[in-house]
Amino acid sequence: MITHVDDAVSTLDIDTVQAFLLVAELQGFTRAAEALGTTQAAVSMKLQRLESVVGRRLVERSPRTVALTAAGAAFLPHARALIEAHDRALSGDKPTRPQLSLGISDHAAGLELVPLLERLHAVSSQLALSVTIGFSRQILDAYDAGEFDAVVVRQEGSRRGGEKLTEDGFGWFAAKALAWRRGETLPLAMLAPPCGVRALAVRALDKAGIAWSESFVGGGVTAVAAAALAGLAVAPLAHRIAPPGLVDIGPAEGLPRLASSKVMLHSKVSDPAKLAALRTLAATFKSVAAAR
Repeated sequence: MITHVDDAVSTLDIDTVQAFLLVAELQGFTRAAEALGTTQAAVSMKLQRLESVVGRRLVERSPRTVALTAAGAAFLPHARALIEAHDRALSGDKPTRPQLSLGISDHAAGLELVPLLERLHAVSSQLALSVTIGFSRQILDAYDAGEFDAVVVRQEGSRRGGEKLTEDGFGWFAAKALAWRRGETLPLAMLAPPCGVRALAVRALDKAGIAWSESFVGGGVTAVAAAALAGLAVAPLAHRIAPPGLVDIGPAEGLPRLASSKVMLHSKVSDPAKLAALRTLAATFKSVAAAR
């Protein structure tokens, strides 16, 4: 006897699952569309097809926010596992995974670094990541020498091009425990030269005729912020990356206003997998920076 099956068996489509993952990770259709290099309407259609297949509403949509439903949260780990299995199947028995090498300016990274790495891994697990943190100028020099696939740096000098990720405003951040009064020499916590933010701060103080001293030199922004939190000095930091516990004392203490600075993504990759990862990186950075 031959039995005819009238109802087609539903199967999951990799593209729709990938779109769902990006919407979940980036918490929005616009950012997911940027990461996929498509339109918001196309991403919405992919989600609708996926919800039709699984028979459940996965995402709650509102004019301002996008959130996973209970069914969406339950589906999320299965979606990640499917994409990872898909990537492993494509890589086959290759001994090594292709590597995406990134250079990131310390003053540009901030707290975005954690979600950047999380989301890059979630959507690009077939890539091995190599990340170097350093000064913008040195990172750019290494990029020009071919040492990085892409870099996230502060815009310095006359260099143009690249994709703007955000624009930071800066302040003079200190802890309440700081023992300093206006008129005294200002103790500073900064990175060593050739840090562009250091140069920005020093120029502003010298132009305003405010005496300063280098009380702490850190090997990274984390160390500089720690010195400020300990009450040792004032740290020139972007508002976006200043940790809780620090306040901008600039307006109250008459310190000079610091110029804003653009954070740029420069890339010269052509590999489709790397391009997809960089689109995710850009969308993630914009999304997290806008929320701060």
